[in-house]
Amino acid sequence: MNLDQFKTELKKLNIKLSPYQLEQLNIYCDFLLEYNKHTNLTAIKNKNDVFLKHFFDCLTILPLIENNKTLLDIGTGAGFPGLVLAIFMPNLKVTLLDSNNKKINFLSQCLQKLNITNVKLINERAEKYTKDNREQYDYITSRAVANLSILLELGVPALKINGHFIAMKGNANEELEQAKTAMQKLNVKLETIKNFNLPNNEGQRTILNFIKMAPTSLTYPRSYDKIKKKNL
Repeated sequence: MNLDQFKTELKKLNIKLSPYQLEQLNIYCDFLLEYNKHTNLTAIKNKNDVFLKHFFDCLTILPLIENNKTLLDIGTGAGFPGLVLAIFMPNLKVTLLDSNNKKINFLSQCLQKLNITNVKLINERAEKYTKDNREQYDYITSRAVANLSILLELGVPALKINGHFIAMKGNANEELEQAKTAMQKLNVKLETIKNFNLPNNEGQRTILNFIKMAPTSLTYPRSYDKIKKKNL
């Protein structure tokens, strides 16, 4: 996806791209590809694919998010989607969570290069962080991290009542069916589902938008060993 295609596809989503945001994305992309030469962050090796498969893909959920809110991105990796969202929403308070210290180190340097102040980094396991930060966030996002049942248990405890859990998946029909029990036990319901293909036929995507209806039992999240052994 070249720059003109990127701008065209963003317009279809009613997303405006300012010159400063484009400059930040270019800095982000160049640093990611350079850092990736010695530390494995992404399988993508060229700029056009970063703009399509990372930046554009992340921005497909931007219309679901309000500014001036709080967002937790679980398993953020190299900052997807949380850091991309923070670039486009400077008043969104974003927490990037990842248990991999190498990725947090990359993000720390990246934030300095981008001069971003609305992002906090947390190097911790998701189940511990959400257990200690219950009902703190308006939004929780996660992109291609784990099975949906596991994701919901890891994330929903940290979500405010009426907050939204936005899961970014490939084809998620089977996972969604398997997650019905988890949705019931965690007091969330699926509000919207959007299936689409990335431009240039680069893959199917599903955006699952859940809303939290009531407090989550203090039973959850369980330890990760228990979560893996038996999904909700």
